[in-house]
Amino acid sequence: MSVPTSGNLADLVRDAAAANPDKSALIFHDAVTTWAELDRQVDAVAHGLVAQGLTVGDRVALHLGNTPEFPATYFGILRAGMVALPVNTGYTADELRHVLTDSGAALVVSATSTADLVRTATDSPVLSAEQLRADGPAYASVGGGEDLAVVLYTSGTSGRPKGAMLSHRALLANLEQASRIVPPAVAPDDVVLLVLPLFHVFGLNAALGAVAYHGATGVLTERFDPVETLELIRRHEVSQVVGAPPMYVAWSMLPDVGDAFTSVRLALSGAAPLPAAVLHRVLDVTGHHVFEGYGLTETAPVLTSTLMSEVAKPGSIGQPLPGIEIRLVDESGQPVEDGDPGEILARGANLFSGYWPDGADGPDANGWFATGDVAVLDADGDLHLVDRRRELILVSGFNVYPREVEDVIATLDGVAEVAVLGIAHPYTGESVKALVVRAPGSTLSGDDVIAHAARSLARFKCPTAVAFVDELPHSAIGKVSKGRLRELSL
Repeated sequence: MSVPTSGNLADLVRDAAAANPDKSALIFHDAVTTWAELDRQVDAVAHGLVAQGLTVGDRVALHLGNTPEFPATYFGILRAGMVALPVNTGYTADELRHVLTDSGAALVVSATSTADLVRTATDSPVLSAEQLRADGPAYASVGGGEDLAVVLYTSGTSGRPKGAMLSHRALLANLEQASRIVPPAVAPDDVVLLVLPLFHVFGLNAALGAVAYHGATGVLTERFDPVETLELIRRHEVSQVVGAPPMYVAWSMLPDVGDAFTSVRLALSGAAPLPAAVLHRVLDVTGHHVFEGYGLTETAPVLTSTLMSEVAKPGSIGQPLPGIEIRLVDESGQPVEDGDPGEILARGANLFSGYWPDGADGPDANGWFATGDVAVLDADGDLHLVDRRRELILVSGFNVYPREVEDVIATLDGVAEVAVLGIAHPYTGESVKALVVRAPGSTLSGDDVIAHAARSLARFKCPTAVAFVDELPHSAIGKVSKGRLRELSL
């Protein structure tokens, strides 16, 4: 399927409705919404926004879970030429207040169950999705292309989140780039599990956007429960799973995962590295390799995938999607030597337009965006993430990549989960601190962790401090939140 990136993302719904009006677009608790019905709901939202007095370019926040109201409202906002602002439903009132105030949201669409919380965080009107809809004829999409479609607030390693501005062009371009993968990540006859939060770019565009782009079918579920989601996969014969590592970890431990996955054509993972042991376990019990990808909110989101590799290697993030350029550079911006780590720079039509509100820190004059991620390129052209440059720990002038230390400590018996970060040190500038979650029944000590690390790592990379915690803070898609981790370690 070829869709021009100059169009409006909401046109994907209209096109799917025109091609297959009675085909299932969304399945939720066994209730089916056809593409024709979804298209009418999108029109109703667009009419409702205008009836509220909103105009083109206004920001409309979505404080909604993975229910049918989210897609209808999201595409309705875009069809009306307004800007969608999906917000994390797990935010506190203070976190919500920052996002809604910083973005200048004119309206918030909220679930009834969370409306009171939202009202404490904003003076803007707060409506339910049903209250917002208004009757009217087919609504002709307004705007597209370079017009702003979505503002997504990204969680940095420190400070307040900032809004990444994604145009219709960027979102459509990434869908088009992914459609050129062979075999395709999503195909028109796929039934796709929509379990990743739709307020996150991975669930929003790589999953929901792909369903609309191909006119496929999405199975919505409000939360990830290993047993319940396996039953959904089995009952609805899900053929495509877009997931995150914690999902595969949980599924791989269930005895009936192999039976549930008999309908699955393709299993994808992103947002964080998938441990090799989990990848092998899933392969053993289901017969499916889990293909990993890499991307950012700022890149709409997918940059690379092991679907692009000749052989999908554990620990690799694969190769760039068609239409995306990647290069690795050192701290002075020069290309690195073969096999050396370098920061990933990306260029393509899928890149964002900078950060809200003025487009600051977007792609440079030549179209390159510095991701802040460090990777190495192997002899086959496959990328392997080393770490985040911004999370780099500098010990006596030597670079320490947290991921390397975490990978070593994670192999120690008794460690359920680990994360490391840099802490101030009077002599070396920084040193390494490890936060460890013990496995049930473990009596592991800090000395055990340090001694284990010393067997595999240079002295300057080894932790000088170990703290044991009950759990590590995670983002909505299961990635360890390094910003909150630092607060935890104080």
